[in-house]
Amino acid sequence: MKLLSRNTDYAVRALCYIANEKKRMVSVTELVTALKIPRPFLRKILQTLNKKEILESHKGVGGGFKLAKRASNVSLARLIEAFQGPFTLNECYFKKEVCPNKPSCPLKNKIDAIERAVFKELSNITIGSIMKGG
Repeated sequence: MKLLSRNTDYAVRALCYIANEKKRMVSVTELVTALKIPRPFLRKILQTLNKKEILESHKGVGGGFKLAKRASNVSLARLIEAFQGPFTLNECYFKKEVCPNKPSCPLKNKIDAIERAVFKELSNITIGSIMKGG
């Protein structure tokens, strides 16, 4: 199981770089050069972050991207949901159908509790805390 997709990883790296630049606009070209992320992937990621109101974008000379929120208000859980969909550890599928035992399954109840705990921890990890090293 992979917790973070490539897009989520790239988003975290880009957001840390942008947050480090404080209020200055950061261009796509600067991000591509600094982070060594392929331009097509990065553009899609930045567009998604802009749509989710995590970044602000400005076009033209001196344009680029900057954080729309404080780095301490952008959680890893929110980024995972933005790029990977709702956070789940187990889909409970049986032969490509939802398992008929899902409502009464004792294992599902345990996994749901673990899922909530992991999501809570991911919600406590922010771009700001990552930048501080913890």
